Amino acid sequence: MATMYDVDSQEMIQKAAEELKKIPEIKPPEWAKFVKTGVHKERPPANNDWWFIRTASVMRAVYRLGPVGVSKLRTKYGGKKNRGVKKEHFYKGSGNILRKALQQLEKAGFVKFVEKGVHKGRIVTPKGRAFLDKIATQMQGIKPKHEVKVQEKVEVKKEIVEVAQEPKAVKKAEVRAQIKSAI
Repeated sequence: MATMYDVDSQEMIQKAAEELKKIPEIKPPEWAKFVKTGVHKERPPANNDWWFIRTASVMRAVYRLGPVGVSKLRTKYGGKKNRGVKKEHFYKGSGNILRKALQQLEKAGFVKFVEKGVHKGRIVTPKGRAFLDKIATQMQGIKPKHEVKVQEKVEVKKEIVEVAQEPKAVKKAEVRAQIKSAI
């Protein structure tokens, strides 16, 4: 059985977002159409399904980072703000988006709040781990598209090398014939 570490993260997030659309507890809030994802952004997301993609990404981050809170996730989803002529500064991402996404994931039973010693935050439940591992296993069965392209490029490069070597061999033979005739 494959885990999320065995597959490409971008593809996994896309597939998890498609699966999260089917879960009734996870739905974008009313204000999600108009809001930016952080102070560092200039515009709201252009993709209409951005809420599901962000929720899937948050779920993957919670799986990977262990007990994690909203503050650490805000730092993860932050970025540099373009301030014109002035120097760029790092700004954290939107806490409300992350908080609501985590609350929806808790409602669905994919994450839960835990205190492990001095660390406290949310971790993925066995149900959430099974959800992500199931998606990774499905992806493992599908051959990646980019491997086929790499093989084609290698074959094309071999042909180019063969074609490039043939004229050199002809030129060397011609040069040798000219040298012999000159002597």
